[in-house]
Amino acid sequence: MKPAPFDYVAARTVAEAVEALGGTGHKAQVLAGGQSLILEMRLQRVRPDLVVDINRIRELGGMSIEDGDLRVGALVRHTAFESAEVAPGPLGTLLSRAVVNIAHPPIRSRGTMVGSFGWAHPASEWCAIGVTLEAVVEMTGPDGTRSVAAGDYFLGPHRSERRPMELITSVRLPLLREDTGVGFLEHRRTGFCFAQVAVAATLTVTDGAISGARIGLANCADRPVRARAAERSLAGADIGPLPEGARLPDDHLFAHAGRIAAQEDAAPVAEPYADVEYKRQVIAVLVGRTLLEAAADQRARLAVREGRR
Repeated sequence: MKPAPFDYVAARTVAEAVEALGGTGHKAQVLAGGQSLILEMRLQRVRPDLVVDINRIRELGGMSIEDGDLRVGALVRHTAFESAEVAPGPLGTLLSRAVVNIAHPPIRSRGTMVGSFGWAHPASEWCAIGVTLEAVVEMTGPDGTRSVAAGDYFLGPHRSERRPMELITSVRLPLLREDTGVGFLEHRRTGFCFAQVAVAATLTVTDGAISGARIGLANCADRPVRARAAERSLAGADIGPLPEGARLPDDHLFAHAGRIAAQEDAAPVAEPYADVEYKRQVIAVLVGRTLLEAAADQRARLAVREGRR
């Protein structure tokens, strides 16, 4: 199939893009990487009157560290995050572990992190990480610039707080403490499918007890969610020795947190090859394993720090 007829504007400034978006209301679409948009247009599931191409807006193409955050511009491609050096400390590691799960190299060379926030797919790795880390989405519209916390930004599948005349200019991700461990795992039917379940986790341990834990879930509800009940179950717990291998004993605190996440935090929707019961089982297992990965990462970081002293 071919796209329905549409007009096209190649904006060179944010102001030009916002002006174009404001002129057509709900039927305008923004083109950055286009890896989701173009497919949907070809299938005519999305039929915009106007496509606003932002690829010529130079100010949207960079990343910077500002006030303890990594600020990611709207044109930064997925491939920029394949090296852990993209951001200092654990944040860079988390982003590099997540990005390899996104589609395949040609897609990653064109798609963008900010585009994922704009598309707001429940299975998006970046959207789950945004909710996990309490990222901030920055948007510019006719009334100026505003910021929305990621936890408030997502409203449902392909629905968000972005207004039709607004352009997402950047996403801000907070840097993580050096003593924080990170983990990211996902389960999918084939290498190129969307994740049936994806989990991001950060873990901080102080004097042998868990002093901070964050768990984010992708494709476990109609939007990315924090597993807050599971997080509470970990608060102050003695971490003890870590099990060897990926399989956790049923009575381990990470396995227990996984079961809580599956039953209390998630609201999975059945899909082909994955009914609700199956997805809850996957969530329980994957949360436990991701926490184990984060704990191992945290211990490795402490060992490196001790070795430097």
